[in-house]
Amino acid sequence: MRKLAFAGLAAITAAVLTTVGVASADPPPSSLVQVSNFGANPGALAMYTYTPAGLESGRPVVVALHGCTQSASDYYAHSGWPELADKWRFEVVFPQQSTANNSLKCFNWFSTADDTRGNGEAASVKAMVDKAIADHGSDRSRVFVTGLSAGGGMTADLLAAYPDVFAGGGINAGLPAQCATSITEATSCQQNNQNLTPAQWASKAKAQYPGYSGPWPRVAIWQGTGDYTVYPVNGTELRDQWTAVHGISQTPTSTQSLPGGTTLTNYGDKVQLYSIAGMGHGTAVDPGTGATQCGSTGAYFLAGICSSYYTGVFFGLDKGSGTTPTTTTAPPTTTTTQPAGTCVNASNYAHTQAGRAHQSAGQVYANGSNQAMGLWNTFTTHALRETSPGYWVLADGQC
Repeated sequence: MRKLAFAGLAAITAAVLTTVGVASADPPPSSLVQVSNFGANPGALAMYTYTPAGLESGRPVVVALHGCTQSASDYYAHSGWPELADKWRFEVVFPQQSTANNSLKCFNWFSTADDTRGNGEAASVKAMVDKAIADHGSDRSRVFVTGLSAGGGMTADLLAAYPDVFAGGGINAGLPAQCATSITEATSCQQNNQNLTPAQWASKAKAQYPGYSGPWPRVAIWQGTGDYTVYPVNGTELRDQWTAVHGISQTPTSTQSLPGGTTLTNYGDKVQLYSIAGMGHGTAVDPGTGATQCGSTGAYFLAGICSSYYTGVFFGLDKGSGTTPTTTTAPPTTTTTQPAGTCVNASNYAHTQAGRAHQSAGQVYANGSNQAMGLWNTFTTHALRETSPGYWVLADGQC
């Protein structure tokens, strides 16, 4: 029954960056090493690491979760994180799922037995972090996690469950923390607006560690506008969740145009939303030897911009100290301040005619976020706000 349930997630790909150490000596460059014994492993995951030769103590750790049908070696080979680890000097841990846990090798981001503090796969990842820190004397204050799709969903869950462990997260085509607690809810989260307020989303995250009063992780969100596996509305919901967790506004402080048709929207120095025009489901990479390039193309590794590079800069991995920059260091093509964003009240018909929304089978959906707006007519009205160029979200009662 469990395996059949997971078959509904065949389209999901998840990549999670994990930082873990190997036993004693560092491996040679360009090698992925399995760590057999890393402590308690209630989630029955496998641990793999990449350690730059001669890695010094006191360096950061990055955890990377792969996607459904993928392996640790797939994310190692294509994501660009190993080459960045060589360049910036940090440890990378690649947790690996098994078909025994999930027939499609998806991390179980929708199961409370696996995605909550002290339980299942989440606890196994925490043990991997502890192993990496113990083996390499890593900087406990600079531990980060990232992942794609189901791995992105698990990344959000880990940030909520272990805000005392992870200083930041990178969520690629992922889903909000605790969006789903069943396979049925998982499908709904992937494809539909959940119609929750930012405060409601924040409550889901904060409930994972009751009483926690420390700093919350900074979050970089990556979303393709042409993703019809994990719909773009998830990027908006993640933005709502983590800005509210930090107690900051959902109004952008600035936007930047980056390579690959990417628009970066900043919310102070705590949350970033990268919207990639027309990109489908996958991790964005940019093969090459340029300063901002990394990764290689493959299944669910899509050419355009190296998301790992920009996420790493957001984490501060390019810096010698533990400080983190407020924005990326790469020069933007354009920079504009948007104190409020364009907000328009109109009928669904007018929104469609003006290019703020589109209609399919008589139903209207906001461009970019793909949020459902109801019937295509002049009687149904909504407010839409443009949070980045061409990316519109429902804003009823806000204009």
